[in-house]
Amino acid sequence: QVQPVESGGGLVQAGGSLRLSCAASGRTFSSYAVAWFRQAPGKEREFVTAINWSTGTTYYADSVKGRFTISRDIAKNTVYLQMNSLKPEDTAVYYCAARPLVPYSNYARWSPSQYDYWGQGTQVTVSS
Repeated sequence: QVQPVESGGGLVQAGGSLRLSCAASGRTFSSYAVAWFRQAPGKEREFVTAINWSTGTTYYADSVKGRFTISRDIAKNTVYLQMNSLKPEDTAVYYCAARPLVPYSNYARWSPSQYDYWGQGTQVTVSS
């Protein structure tokens, strides 16, 4: 099984940028969907973006389209989340999650409970 390990969170001013990393431990992300979720205090965990490791196909929540970019480095077995034009409402704990791809199932619609493997989370704080 794969274990996602996040890094890269921190404090940034509004309008700034951060890059999060999600490295695979235990095995590769091959044939997995890898997603980023986030959870702000008092709110439910919400989908941010996901990538099909095999094809590179990506999906984004409307709230981050045009500002966030998910990508993968196959050689490093790592998924990245580049976050630009950050807003205070982006403040949350960001989690990386992974699950083996399922034929005919749209991984962009998977809820948090449908993901099998989770990282420990990394805090992103955007000050106004």
